[in-house]
Amino acid sequence: MSKRRIRIIGVPIDLGADRRGVDMGPSAIRYAGLNARLQRLGWEVEDMGNLDVPVPETREIKDKHLKYLPEIVKVSEELQEAVARALADGTVPLVLGGDHSIEIGSLAGVAAGSRKFGVIWFDTHGDYNSPETTASGNIHGMPLAVANGIGADELTVIGGIHQKIREQNTVIIGARDFDPEERAALHRSQITVFTMSDIDQLGMKEVMSRGIEIAATGTDGIHVSFDLDVIDPAEAPGVGTPVKGGINYREAHLGMELVSESGLLISMDVAEVNPILDIQNKTAELAVGLICSAFGKRIY
Repeated sequence: MSKRRIRIIGVPIDLGADRRGVDMGPSAIRYAGLNARLQRLGWEVEDMGNLDVPVPETREIKDKHLKYLPEIVKVSEELQEAVARALADGTVPLVLGGDHSIEIGSLAGVAAGSRKFGVIWFDTHGDYNSPETTASGNIHGMPLAVANGIGADELTVIGGIHQKIREQNTVIIGARDFDPEERAALHRSQITVFTMSDIDQLGMKEVMSRGIEIAATGTDGIHVSFDLDVIDPAEAPGVGTPVKGGINYREAHLGMELVSESGLLISMDVAEVNPILDIQNKTAELAVGLICSAFGKRIY
């Protein structure tokens, strides 16, 4: 019987954010033992290394509402091709960021396979800004909107499909910090949002059960995007935009365990691990543990 296969794609990008350091995220996650731990779970791991990403100091910001747009477009196009190729080869793409702009290329890659897929988006933020609503011009605050066909044409056309996600099959979990216009745009959409208040009231198991059902209805599988800032900063200090009051260690693992139990995971991204802001690689080690939970690790 052949082993299940994971293809790791590193994207050391921090062009989408203001704070430096998140470009070292893929290295920190690998250093925390990712490959060996996945292999112990029975997976065959193919690590493709990192995409080539320019550093901000060598580039000039040409549009303050879309910082480093040409560079992010190029990286996203390469990532789209890598993810689409991984799926075509029968492997599960695992993308290591880097800032959350990685989702632009990653979701385009999943969509390129003509897959009907749902999305579960673990994040403090909605990432649903556009050039018209952004206060910072940082593209890591835009990827979910871009995947829904909202934003700069250079980004939305990547992969040849304007709208990559199905709103009715997209779920945000753990949100607690929205920009006002971003919140309004999400309310106008069919995207389901479970805030931290929802998790407090319903519990993570119920939120995940509902979220998986929404993402899975009428689809062939689920893409998981995990931004480490969804976790409380006490557990995950090494992120660029920490916000108090996030999900705790066990809630995060339970969420990933339930994704694994669903049997529907087709691709996964992990974003926003920043070793410069971390404490003894604590956040990267947590990221590895969560990835392993998503790919089948159990307590007993």
